Amino acid sequence: MELYIKSLIMGIVEGLTEFLPVSSTGHLIITGDVLEFLGKDQRDMFEIVIQLGAILAVCWEYRKRLTPVLTRLHKDVHARQLAINIAVAFIPAGVLALLFGKFIKAHLFSAVPVATAFVVGGLIIFGVERKQHNVSVSAVDAMTWKDALKVGVAQCFALIPGTSRSGATIIGGLLFGLSRNAATEFSFFLAIPTLGAAAVYDLLKYRGVLDARMAGLLAVGFIMSFASALLAVRGLVQYVSRHDFTVFAWYRMAFGTIVLITSYLDVVEWSR
Repeated sequence: MELYIKSLIMGIVEGLTEFLPVSSTGHLIITGDVLEFLGKDQRDMFEIVIQLGAILAVCWEYRKRLTPVLTRLHKDVHARQLAINIAVAFIPAGVLALLFGKFIKAHLFSAVPVATAFVVGGLIIFGVERKQHNVSVSAVDAMTWKDALKVGVAQCFALIPGTSRSGATIIGGLLFGLSRNAATEFSFFLAIPTLGAAAVYDLLKYRGVLDARMAGLLAVGFIMSFASALLAVRGLVQYVSRHDFTVFAWYRMAFGTIVLITSYLDVVEWSR
């Protein structure tokens, strides 16, 4: 029962943080350490599967927008352009992940590097929000493949755990002239192939750790991830229509600083 409660908490954390500019990977690393949740390989498998729950939430929320991409690609010009843009934006991070993914997981997937990225990311958000935004692309349908490529390059920074994939793409989109709504919505769409490809790759890698006990934990985590991600996506869309991202910068700074201080003082034995 204790493991099921922990899996429920991990699912909620994944869903709430996957599409906010606060880094779901960073939160899962920190939360997993605090809860002492599973062994390394089993935890990696668990995090991959519950990530699929968050992806499914985006697919469900934007099903009317995404269905034409699958069914009317040859007829609908907007659907075709969206598909091209997503593919173009996916390539930079996809290539870098294949080249440097093992190195990054071996050296940066621990609490202190994640906390450092939290603080640095918060400072970047502060800096971006102080700049005047000149919007040249007001909606996703107005994006060109060049706009998408710029966002894809920004997504590369998210390979550093703690940076936040959604944060890198949304903030990068703002810097490149996208409106807040366009940057946020395109970040959601780009998450589908990016997280999906990573999940399939790692599922094949860790398939050997799947057993009957893990199946139950995965089901709980997946369901909670889907439900909480659905709430987070809807909430973020409403939030960005009226606010900037400064609150997330403050949160990142506070969260990262607490982890760094507790690590330095040996108050908490974070993973290394």
